[in-house]
Amino acid sequence: MTFLRPLLSQAYAPPTREIEVVDAHGTPRALSIPAERALTVYLDKRELVTLMTLGAHPELLALGYLRNQRLVGSIEDIESVTVDWDVDAVAVRTRNGRSAEPRPERSRVVTTGCGQGSMFADLMDEIDGLALAPAQLRQGDLYAVVDTIRQRQSVYKTAGSVHGCALFQGGQLLSFVEDVGRHNAVDTIAGWMWMQAPEIQRGGDKVFYTTGRLTSEMVIKAAQMGIPIVVSRSGMTEMGLRIARQIGLCAIGRATNRSFLCFSAPERLLWEPELAGPRLRAVA
Repeated sequence: MTFLRPLLSQAYAPPTREIEVVDAHGTPRALSIPAERALTVYLDKRELVTLMTLGAHPELLALGYLRNQRLVGSIEDIESVTVDWDVDAVAVRTRNGRSAEPRPERSRVVTTGCGQGSMFADLMDEIDGLALAPAQLRQGDLYAVVDTIRQRQSVYKTAGSVHGCALFQGGQLLSFVEDVGRHNAVDTIAGWMWMQAPEIQRGGDKVFYTTGRLTSEMVIKAAQMGIPIVVSRSGMTEMGLRIARQIGLCAIGRATNRSFLCFSAPERLLWEPELAGPRLRAVA
């Protein structure tokens, strides 16, 4: 079966830039910093939003933003995605104008995401309709996820000041994205999933990883992609926890080395506590 996919411009931009700084000894030295850029998204010639991004995957970022904001119903509705860095813009063209009208500005909610982190408030009303697959994750595969991210070469290790998100199937890495905001990184992964075959598009057997905290925005976006298990090396907000428990999403935070905290849906973990090593004895 043939699946329609949009034509992408492949307008890659270097994610870091070399600059000269002066250290505490007064000595000049070279340093890599994230190359933050503004990218204005146009949908069928309508200006939607300006995203601040590294620009490594601008087409996928635009696709994921449209997907998570429910402005386009299917990847097959999109004809092309064209990025022009001369004007810092991405033009998304749908087939026969099949895009939704943006919601009124009054329906926006400013979230805790850094940078452009707003999402439409009516997505909160759709929470009860989100049904997640009854997937589980072995504790050993959770450790494989954490180890893979720890060992991976990244912009964060060379330049800092960015967030990373990743998509796994079990302990196998499928996609890894870094950007100036975690919301951009998760949207880029959503766009990447949209471009794949149907078995990859479906999130029911996937695990989502983020370096950032698990906020309501991150939980909702993962659930929108059908992903039932999210992992973070950071913590979790109260609203993120409430939503995760409401929809049965397994939220795992503070995941470093062999340590982690399961905040919700512990039944989704296939526990192998012996892999965690000996329990530390409390100091009297």
